[in-house]
Amino acid sequence: MYICIFFCIFAPNNKNYLPMTTQELNQAFEQVYGRKTEKMFFAPGRVNLIGEHTDYNGGCVFPCALNFGAWLLLAKNADKVLRFRSLNMDEVYEIAINAIKPQPNRAWCNYALGCIDIIARRHPEAKLESGYDILYYGNVPAGAGLSSSAAMEVVTARAFTEEMMKGLVDEWMSGLEGDKAYRTELALIGQACEHEYAGVMCGVMDQFASAQGKKDHAIYLNCDTLEFEHVPVKLNGIKVVITNTHSPHHLDSGAYNDRVRQCQTAVEQISRVKPIKFLAELSPEDWAEVEIAITDPIAKKRARHVVGEVARTAEAVEALKQGKIELFGKLMTASHVSLRDDYEVTGKELDSLAQAAWQVDGVLGSRMTGGGFGGCTVSLVRDEAIENFKAFVGAEYEKATGLKADFYVAEIGDGVARLA
Repeated sequence: MYICIFFCIFAPNNKNYLPMTTQELNQAFEQVYGRKTEKMFFAPGRVNLIGEHTDYNGGCVFPCALNFGAWLLLAKNADKVLRFRSLNMDEVYEIAINAIKPQPNRAWCNYALGCIDIIARRHPEAKLESGYDILYYGNVPAGAGLSSSAAMEVVTARAFTEEMMKGLVDEWMSGLEGDKAYRTELALIGQACEHEYAGVMCGVMDQFASAQGKKDHAIYLNCDTLEFEHVPVKLNGIKVVITNTHSPHHLDSGAYNDRVRQCQTAVEQISRVKPIKFLAELSPEDWAEVEIAITDPIAKKRARHVVGEVARTAEAVEALKQGKIELFGKLMTASHVSLRDDYEVTGKELDSLAQAAWQVDGVLGSRMTGGGFGGCTVSLVRDEAIENFKAFVGAEYEKATGLKADFYVAEIGDGVARLA
């Protein structure tokens, strides 16, 4: 299963987000720190096929892991400090192991520090007894809505649960159920880091997909219970095309957290007539009965999207299982319309891409993916229409926005792993 990805390489300081071999990464670590790597880990980015802004509302999502993401290389040091460097960023950080706390100015190392701190707080047996020299590299384009931050969180959680919990991780991972439980814990650590160290009150989808990904499968995840199913993705003669707006999204800008609060308002008002914990508990039939209870018009729009999106996601997953790819595509398009009109997280760039895609013969469906406010769309495109899709959508998008799209081909890949 291949994914064609249209994106600009959003590279701070003009550093490329290109594939590197493990040998090249080891050489880079040795060049930076003057000694050899002891361990290497990888966690993937993700794309969500359908089910947007349902995760923190207790609903189901349908993401898959990609075969590009974040690498972490480490070696212990005798200095009782954590040294953070990245091949993608210029900033270098050195922090004492007994002084872990959020760093100012939105420091990128907060995504790592938060995970280490949260591991220690969630697991009293976890001990950070040594300093570490740490090197990151990522080829998920930052700001594209493909979960570069979640990949960094999950790869850090994987590395430092192993370092801080000694042999307990091996015991945890023994057997299928133990491995699933461990990977779920990695996702929860990453989500807590996002909440506490990045200030984004996100759901668990991004981290869960990075931790639990499986090659050539998407994950049908209930974000309330964390029950999930790996669903085979078989698209004969069709590609999944991700198109980047070149307008990076910023979930910490406040608009994302506004949506969370608006949905909470809807829950509070609905609960006066029908007690619920999450909007996802409502069926479309329930919604018809309780929507009158929501007096806040903005909260009502947000809730209408969530209830509809939960139902669409369930229908889309069943359609994929039954090989009804055309129906899956139509539901993707309906998802974008709802995200545009009721959730209001698309904007000119995402709408321009989706509307252009809908005009191309051979496109089964197209929608924004990720948190919105920029980032990417995801489309189902027949093989024979790919070149026309690139030409038409690219031209229409540039005409509308002055921006251009590029492409990258990836595969649906596995979740987080230790590589060496």
